[in-house]
Amino acid sequence: MGSIRVIPNNPGFKGLAEMVGDIEFACPDGHPLKLHMLKPWKRPERQRLPLVVFVQGSSWTKPNQYWEIPQLSRLARRGFVVATVTHRSCFEAKAPAFLQDVKSAIRFLKANADEYGVDPERVCIWGTSSGGNAALLVGMTADDPAFENDVCPGVSTKVQAVVDCFGPTDLMRMVEVQYAGVPATDDSIFVRLGGAKTADGMRDTLTQVSPICYAEPGRDFPPMLLLHGDNDPVVLYSDTERFYKRMEDLGYDVDLVRVMGAEHEGSFWSEAILEIIFDFIEEKIG
Repeated sequence: MGSIRVIPNNPGFKGLAEMVGDIEFACPDGHPLKLHMLKPWKRPERQRLPLVVFVQGSSWTKPNQYWEIPQLSRLARRGFVVATVTHRSCFEAKAPAFLQDVKSAIRFLKANADEYGVDPERVCIWGTSSGGNAALLVGMTADDPAFENDVCPGVSTKVQAVVDCFGPTDLMRMVEVQYAGVPATDDSIFVRLGGAKTADGMRDTLTQVSPICYAEPGRDFPPMLLLHGDNDPVVLYSDTERFYKRMEDLGYDVDLVRVMGAEHEGSFWSEAILEIIFDFIEEKIG
C-alpha cells in the first residue's frame, strides 16, 4: 500500500546553496581572471556572511576551479560564502604574480562586500598544494606593498584564518634538496616560477614566495591549520612539520594534522579531514 507523507516546507532555504560563476575580478596583462562563488541559496536581508577564499593546487599553473566545488558547496550550505579563485600560470608570469592575483580576488570581494553579502572582517583563505602555498603567503604578507596592485587599491588583504593542505613552505629547499637532480629545462615549474635556470638565479624570487622565510617573531599572523599526508612524494611532509615547529616555537597559533600514509591529493581526502577543516573555519570566522 502507498502512503501520503507530509513534511514542513523550508522558507529559509536552510541547507541549500547556489553557484554564481565567471565573476571577473581582474585582468592583468590582458588575462581575464574570474572566480566562481558558492553561497547559501537565501541570505537573511542585510546579514553579512563569513567568506572563504579557496585556491586549488596547480603547480602554480592555471588552477582547475571546478575540482573541489562539490566539497566547497558543503561549506556554502553551512552558511558561508565560498569563492574559488584563479591566478595567472607561472608560464605566463613568474612569481609573485600568482600571489598578487589571489590578493586581487580578496580585495575585489571585500570592496564588493555589499553586493555579495560578505563580511570583510571574517575571511579565511584555504588552499591545496601550490594553492596552500598561496594561502600561507596571503596570511603572512597582509598589505605588503610588494604584492599589491591596482585592483581595488587601499582595500586590506588581511585575513582572519588560513587553511593549508600540503602546500610548499620552503621552495629553495625543494630546489636544492628534494629536486636537486631534476634538470633545469625551459618547461620546469621552478624555472618558470623563479625566472632563472640556476638556483642562485631564482633564489631571490623563490625566497620571496616561501612562507618559512616570513616566520619571524613579533608578526601579526592569523591562526593557521596545516594538513599534510606523510607519504607525499610531491611536497614533503617534513617541510610542513619543519614550518609548523618554527611557527610554534615563535608562539603563533598553528595546528598540524598528519594524515598517515596519504599521498598528494587522492587518499589525503576523507570525511574526517573535511570535518576538521570545516570545524576550524567555523571556529575562527563562523
